[in-house]
Amino acid sequence: MTIRRFPVKTPVYLSCIPIDMRKSINGLAAVVQGSFELDPFQGALFVFCNKSKDKIKVLHWDKDGFALYYKRRERGRFCWPSFDAEDGTVDVTMNDLNRLLDGLLMEKFIPHKSYLIL
Repeated sequence: MTIRRFPVKTPVYLSCIPIDMRKSINGLAAVVQGSFELDPFQGALFVFCNKSKDKIKVLHWDKDGFALYYKRRERGRFCWPSFDAEDGTVDVTMNDLNRLLDGLLMEKFIPHKSYLIL
């Protein structure tokens, strides 16, 4: 699953904390406003994952109302990055979000070795 109808420059924010998947649009918008101190009406994508990392919800303001996208993995888990005691969100690219939804590791979180050329 990829979210392709959004421009590549659309801001994407990943939640650093697991979210109760029983929350719907109003509950997730309240988390964005209260915990993340961001404006849910800005047109960005806000991505939430549950503790077991097998469900993802994406909240988006679509000009005249909220849209909520939901994906559940029947087998396996999403390659959700681990965060070092961060609160709030981490911003990623639209390509990284599509990689996450396709079950791949996001490019931003792939460890790269540093090489010194002599």
